[in-house]
Amino acid sequence: MQEKTFTITSSDGVHARPATVLVQKAGNFESDINLHYKEKAVNLKSIMGIMSLGIPSGAEVKITAQGNDEEEAIQLLQETMKNEGLGE
Repeated sequence: MQEKTFTITSSDGVHARPATVLVQKAGNFESDINLHYKEKAVNLKSIMGIMSLGIPSGAEVKITAQGNDEEEAIQLLQETMKNEGLGE
């Protein structure tokens, strides 16, 4: 399993537009990919799941991937978080 922790730097937190981009990117992989915030974990391929977390600016989140393409998934999602101005 691969994992990466991020601090949300977007002043709006994780909102619909960048969350949609993350869901689309995650959907390209076979691996099980989850977004963890506080005590909850949701499928990163589910926009409703991500939006239900209500992740604010400054929050710490973790993305985990498990499967055949987990390394590529984490790498691409890390780039996406940065490119979308979501977190580092």
